Amino acid sequence: MPYLDHDGVRIHYTDTGSGAETIVFSHGLLFSGAIFEKQIDHLKARYRCIAYDHRGQGLSSPAQDGYDMDTQTNDAIALIEKLGPGRCHFAGLSMGGFVAMRLAIRRPELLRSIILMGTSADPEPAENISKYRRLNIVARWIGLWPVVAKVMPIMFGATFLNDPARADERAVWRQRILANNRMAITRAVDGVVGRDGVYGLLDKIDLPALIIVGEEDVATVPARAERLHEKIAGSKLARIARAGHTSSVEEPEAVNAALEAFLAELR
Repeated sequence: MPYLDHDGVRIHYTDTGSGAETIVFSHGLLFSGAIFEKQIDHLKARYRCIAYDHRGQGLSSPAQDGYDMDTQTNDAIALIEKLGPGRCHFAGLSMGGFVAMRLAIRRPELLRSIILMGTSADPEPAENISKYRRLNIVARWIGLWPVVAKVMPIMFGATFLNDPARADERAVWRQRILANNRMAITRAVDGVVGRDGVYGLLDKIDLPALIIVGEEDVATVPARAERLHEKIAGSKLARIARAGHTSSVEEPEAVNAALEAFLAELR
């Protein structure tokens, strides 16, 4: 398995497909690059697709520190520079979107476009912070199993969670949450919950941007995607019906169609 050694951390990534252009995929909290499996399968015949795991998540090694969004952005910069895709499309979901916006503000020369999925430029809403910190304390000292039932409705929408035909899929994603390293994931949660906002810096973004949000997203509600769309000049907005926070998993065909339309315009 390929890894990038950077800043004392081994960052796992996959490098699939081929094409003149590259898409780098950056996942959301609690998961790994696996949340983009169906997008990569769809696009790899025409694009080089790189998906990486944030420090302390997926197959990347845990770290004692560096879970803040600025350090996570430095990890992404190192990956792009090391793998040499040239100017890439950078697709980030939730936490990955926090990284994507910081990349676009700080290092726009690395990017061809940004794709922001289920994300926000604001700090974590005050009404969420105490709830997430309580869950995090339980996860840190007891384990993830007591909190996974409360986490699933944050990560996924009601349609996905209540569809009897998708019970096996839900079991897979529940197990992937439980498989996280307990100490690393609670540090990553702290980094996300305590992040600074970058809304006031969005007018620095001068790149094509696609914003995707699930209509059933309760973690980053559609109104926050609307705020991004209004602030990032020339951005496109796609609302995904029957999807919650992890739209790439819940409604992959609709997400793929939105990606195709956006990338086709750029071509």
